Amino acid sequence: MSDNEGTPVVPQAPNGPGLLIHAAGPLEPDTLAGILRSSANARAALEPGAAIEVVVQGPGVRLLTADSPVSETITHTRQLDVEVLACANSMRSAGLETEDLTAGISTFPAAVAHLAERQWQGWAYVRP
Repeated sequence: MSDNEGTPVVPQAPNGPGLLIHAAGPLEPDTLAGILRSSANARAALEPGAAIEVVVQGPGVRLLTADSPVSETITHTRQLDVEVLACANSMRSAGLETEDLTAGISTFPAAVAHLAERQWQGWAYVRP
């Protein structure tokens, strides 16, 4: 199933490990914008094609909506080939549906499981 169709989607792991940036808890717009800028900086500094994901968990998922003050920053980050992912459990707690999200954001069922899987696959984990 593709992005924003109503059912959680676990993105496919790329070939080789990547960088996982974990944004958890309540987030202010400036905080999430800074995390997204960090992912853009990583994109510029890492080898071409390196996989980068920003995983948003907790009440901060509210900042991933189409009407968010950081939706433009999210779109720019996605254009840099950085995946922005929302935890479906967190979305449910926040009363959000996938169609509420900024275009291009993928979802997955549970952040804790996704984080573990990526680390088992050899991904680097960063929590700003």
